[in-house]
Amino acid sequence: MIPRLTLVIPAYNESQLLPRLLDTVDVARARYRHGADAIEVIVADNGSTDDTAAIAAARGCRVVPVVPRNIGAVRNGGAREARGELLCFVDADGQVHPEVFNVVDELLSSGKYSVGATGVRPERWSVGIAVTWVLLVTLVTLTRVDTGLIFCRRDDFIAVGGYDERWYAAEDIMLHLALMRLGRTRRQRAVLARRVKGIASLRKFEKYGDWHYLTMLPEGLRILRQRGAPTPLAREYWYSDTRD
Repeated sequence: MIPRLTLVIPAYNESQLLPRLLDTVDVARARYRHGADAIEVIVADNGSTDDTAAIAAARGCRVVPVVPRNIGAVRNGGAREARGELLCFVDADGQVHPEVFNVVDELLSSGKYSVGATGVRPERWSVGIAVTWVLLVTLVTLTRVDTGLIFCRRDDFIAVGGYDERWYAAEDIMLHLALMRLGRTRRQRAVLARRVKGIASLRKFEKYGDWHYLTMLPEGLRILRQRGAPTPLAREYWYSDTRD
């Protein structure tokens, strides 16, 4: 059958955490009102040197090799192979809510929204993580741009040109803004699907410390002001060859 919804998972050396994500995806697929077979899962493998591709294939995912070490290119590579009319994107180290696909279908079928995101909650809390989350929630409320599982219609994704591959980070923000602009031409808006929040991996907090988002804020703002090759810090943060 032709799937109604496609989930794209970009992955680079994710053999440790990908199975955990796929476990949650399997639960959500089983609860999808159109049936599990109406959802296809694509793992866009960005040249992994571990068992990422083999694990994905063994779990019934379509594995799409993507060469450029650019997260936007990896997401686009998976999306090009998508057959579903609804597109979802989630990172390989996250976890999804059991009802996420039902809610995504409901929201996009309403015709009110051009793009949406579920948001996330952290795996654990600390003072530093709580302060970071308050800051991020404030920004999300003001901008309507969130993280977690991102979703839109495939036709709209194609219409805006997909992810802008000139960005080595913040590419999801740029896609959100492009789809929001498209939506305004049809009186549609962005939606925050907070009732189906995912769970965010905290491996970067484990590596860089619970307060690192705040100390790296100037670098993040610098990234938002420029395209092209990432700074050394951004390359280390997002494109490290190791997984912790």
